[in-house]
Amino acid sequence: MGLEIVQGFVPGALGRVVELHGTYYSRHWGFGVFFEAKMAADMAELANRYDEQRDGLWTVSVNGRVEGSIGIDGRDAPAGAAVLRWYIVSDALRGRGCGRRLLTAAVDFCRDCGYPRVSLWTFAGLDAARHLYERFGFQLAEEQRGSRWGTEVTEQRFELRLG
Repeated sequence: MGLEIVQGFVPGALGRVVELHGTYYSRHWGFGVFFEAKMAADMAELANRYDEQRDGLWTVSVNGRVEGSIGIDGRDAPAGAAVLRWYIVSDALRGRGCGRRLLTAAVDFCRDCGYPRVSLWTFAGLDAARHLYERFGFQLAEEQRGSRWGTEVTEQRFELRLG
């Protein structure tokens, strides 16, 4: 298997990452078109202002096909925290260490940039992801009912202090 982690945008990554999220969250959580459209708009917005000194995107590919991703939005990091986004691994790679490798790359990038903190929004029920976040030192900082993804869930904000 030709597995490779690539830093930066690669052709087709935007569409494939949105597809991975849309398919997974529709199948497992009932998220609809609102969620998928929000993912696409948010990723496109970052792509249009992407600064490799401040922002990061990593994809994991198998034989050239994107099968996972993670992103760092560093726009507001100097005044607050870098934001971890678009973290997903396809069913084909889940449980094979790719998620850990992606999270390591993103956290290392934040450390190298000197960011004091990294935060992320997720929701209750994504137990495998939460376990991995906590292994990396992320702590639950906030929890509330909300519908930022178009479906009401218990939203959670995790934070990792790097300083």
